[in-house]
Amino acid sequence: MISFETKNIYLVTGATDLRKGIDGYAHIVQDTFHMNPFDGSVYLFCNRDHNKLKALYYDGTGFWLLYKRLEKNTFKWKKDEQNNTLVISEQQYRWLLEGLKIDQRTAFKERHPKYI
Repeated sequence: MISFETKNIYLVTGATDLRKGIDGYAHIVQDTFHMNPFDGSVYLFCNRDHNKLKALYYDGTGFWLLYKRLEKNTFKWKKDEQNNTLVISEQQYRWLLEGLKIDQRTAFKERHPKYI
């Protein structure tokens, strides 16, 4: 997995047309969400079928556009009728890439052992 030193990780809820390039996604970040694509944050976009993901990141010298396509299963993406942004943690980002829900309480089930 590629990791970044990021300011924030923004998940764009809902579906996005993934045929765009760097300029197209930077335009969405700037004009739709009124954010600065040059601020060192990662912006995550997903398609309608939730099996493809693109990430836009500016590292100080240029943009990265990363693309991941799942061969089986789907990303557990936040569904929203209107595209909004949601700040997620690095742990939630890892869960998302591993196929888990980002809004789970913990990675492990709580157990209450009984002692005799």
